[in-house]
Amino acid sequence: MRTCSRGTGDNPANRFETLQPESDPEAPPEDPGATLYLKDHAASLITTNKSPDIPFEASINPYRGCEHGCVYCYARPTHEYLGYSCGLDFETRILVKEEAPDLLRRELSAPGWKPKVLAMSGVTDPYQPVERRLGITRSCLEVLADFLNPVGIVTKNELVLRDIDHLERLAEARAVRVHISLTTLDGTLRRRLEPRTSPPEARLRTIERLALAGIPVGVLVAPIIPGLNDHEIPGILERAAGAGATTAGRVLLRLPHGVKDLFVGWLREHYPQREAKVLGRLRSLRDGDMSSSAFHGRMTGAGIHAEQIRQLFELSCRRHGLDREGAPLSTRHFRRDPAQQLLF
Repeated sequence: MRTCSRGTGDNPANRFETLQPESDPEAPPEDPGATLYLKDHAASLITTNKSPDIPFEASINPYRGCEHGCVYCYARPTHEYLGYSCGLDFETRILVKEEAPDLLRRELSAPGWKPKVLAMSGVTDPYQPVERRLGITRSCLEVLADFLNPVGIVTKNELVLRDIDHLERLAEARAVRVHISLTTLDGTLRRRLEPRTSPPEARLRTIERLALAGIPVGVLVAPIIPGLNDHEIPGILERAAGAGATTAGRVLLRLPHGVKDLFVGWLREHYPQREAKVLGRLRSLRDGDMSSSAFHGRMTGAGIHAEQIRQLFELSCRRHGLDREGAPLSTRHFRRDPAQQLLF
């Protein structure tokens, strides 16, 4: 069963561990809702990938694990590499890279660094709840603004507005774009699916305020869950465009490793009457499975339902002026010595 304000209350076995912990029946019970913040002594911050499905080559992640608690999160299995579960552990055992700003400054200063767009974050949300107190993402943005290294941000949290001063500095050099991930306009579904994220109306206000500040902003309809929120695509895109979004993207739900069982359990708890329809359509997207690691199709799926979603999304984008790509972010003004003056 789900713990209060959590995406899941389950902690399935770690697929890499042969030994699994068991609770001591004589020990006092732990609070399953408590969150622990652990220091992550990373030696570097910028990571790279060569996946043709991911629209960025390099990324930075100030946190590992995410208290937002989105039950479907594809990043949950990454916690298993740390010896934790992809379930409740992912939401309550948050690794914090306190030295991230210093690491980023060092890496951008290195003679071998070739300026390129950095994604923030490539795995977990940089504006999850603890960021309000720790400000690590904000400090990293300050470094990026000092160097004028371009950055693309994806978040489900209105906290990004706190950093509008740094975003404006980057926008002046055409070095930033923010995408607000908007899964649903249904507040009840959002609370069940993404319990500690910002409500839909708050995300729409975030798009509006960023647009008014001159910061390029788009909407990401993700994940699209056939039989649950796919019918909302036109409404989400209409509201986002009305708020000031100029671009849009989409990602179909995929459920790697243990996330599949977590999502199925969640679906049975909250929407049992839709279980057969949702799971049937998910399997139709990926040859009978609910996830795929194959390149070029794992984000979009295949088959009749995938095609219907693609057509609905593209038609809605054209209708609301979201069918154009944003201008590429610029590395022209990158300065390895932040003390030098910016020349236009």
